[in-house]
Amino acid sequence: MSRLLLATGNAKKLVELQRILDAALGTGRIELVGLGDFPDYPEVPETGLSFGENALIKARAGVARTGLPTVADDSGLAVDALNGMPGVFSARWSGGGGDQANLDLVLAQISDVPDEHRGGAFVCAAALVLPGGMEHLVEGRQRGRILRAGRGTGGFGYDPIFLGEGQDRTNAELGAGEKDAISHRGKAFRDLAKVIAQKL
Repeated sequence: MSRLLLATGNAKKLVELQRILDAALGTGRIELVGLGDFPDYPEVPETGLSFGENALIKARAGVARTGLPTVADDSGLAVDALNGMPGVFSARWSGGGGDQANLDLVLAQISDVPDEHRGGAFVCAAALVLPGGMEHLVEGRQRGRILRAGRGTGGFGYDPIFLGEGQDRTNAELGAGEKDAISHRGKAFRDLAKVIAQKL
């Protein structure tokens, strides 16, 4: 079994990626570890101006600090009416208030935007960096629209207010497998899994 670091402290992302990799590669092929397994791991500043830049920054740091092949992602919500914001600032849009505060701020900022202009996308850039320097970057997108109030208790982040194209349930109302099949992160990590299968 190959060990792979997912450079995140977000336990929900760790579970999500393990589930996606198991489905794509077979259970037991990859042992996924997170930053929680490295208690002295320093915080890595996300100084990139794009999802891809931030994903590569975090993946390169993971390899440098642990010696393990490292996957990192940067993802967020791009709202059309906000010119693509919160974008790379999605996780800290409210200044550190957490998921609900971020979601509430986005809803307040577009409260006067008519339904037909409430489009947006979840975007995920995922990077794989191997010891020795090989790098691979992929991107996944899920288009949809921003609702006026949250629905559902699953998922995390902006899932309760995001209704994907062709869906009648928000991402927070979908089961884990259903969400993985259509989500930005599911798309990106399935693409990356093909590379992981060849390299690990």
